[in-house]
Amino acid sequence: MAVMHMHAYLNLLPAIKDAPAGEVWMHYDAEADVLYINFTRPSVAADSELTDDDVIIRYDDQDRVIGYTILHAQKRSA
Repeated sequence: MAVMHMHAYLNLLPAIKDAPAGEVWMHYDAEADVLYINFTRPSVAADSELTDDDVIIRYDDQDRVIGYTILHAQKRSA
């Protein structure tokens, strides 16, 4: 079981490597079924947009992506 979970995290490596500054913080809120992915700390957005697939893209005041808020996260897991 642990090896299976490890491989899921290893699959994230390309996305983390290509992330702004190479850093990523994630938090899953099970009660709200929302996954928060942040590329900066603190992650204070100046603007955001909601995509058609219920992902909120958050931007800083220089229009750089600082994170994603993924709604209905459980239905996306394989």
